[in-house]
Amino acid sequence: MFTWRTLAAGLVYCCLRMCLIQCQSRVLFPAASRIRRGLTTEVNPTFHNSISDAHLLFEILMTGIRFEPSGGFSVEDPELSSLRKTRSLDIICEEIIPKQQTDVLRLVSDLSNHTSRLGQEDFERTMLTLVYASQQMIGPTAEHQKELWAQSFVGLYKAIKKDLTLTD
Repeated sequence: MFTWRTLAAGLVYCCLRMCLIQCQSRVLFPAASRIRRGLTTEVNPTFHNSISDAHLLFEILMTGIRFEPSGGFSVEDPELSSLRKTRSLDIICEEIIPKQQTDVLRLVSDLSNHTSRLGQEDFERTMLTLVYASQQMIGPTAEHQKELWAQSFVGLYKAIKKDLTLTD
């Protein structure tokens, strides 16, 4: 009788552990795991791998980037846009970050339930989604859509702030 109780308790523990692992491993950016035909770079690209890459990303963001209504992405400075490293940023902004309001709101919801630190690639993509939301917020859209983009912007800002102030 004792072994059946132990076995049942072990089974319940394993089921709970599996559910916990599945909840924690939820993908924040599902487009990053999809393989696109003809893509010649890595499957899960990131922009910065060093401090100099982070400085370059900051410089690109300060000089200006533009998200086109067609889904395209462009860097306003011609010198910076001609860099090979900018191609990774192009893939991230065009293929990975969410562009639909529903997808951005899902991301905000997932980030609010996220309990650990974001990985480098998720933090980078969240920040670029924040930039995208800010451009949509001031763009030529209807007033109720601007309000939804503003809510998304605030949610993304809170998620980034939470991640930066999270202590281990």
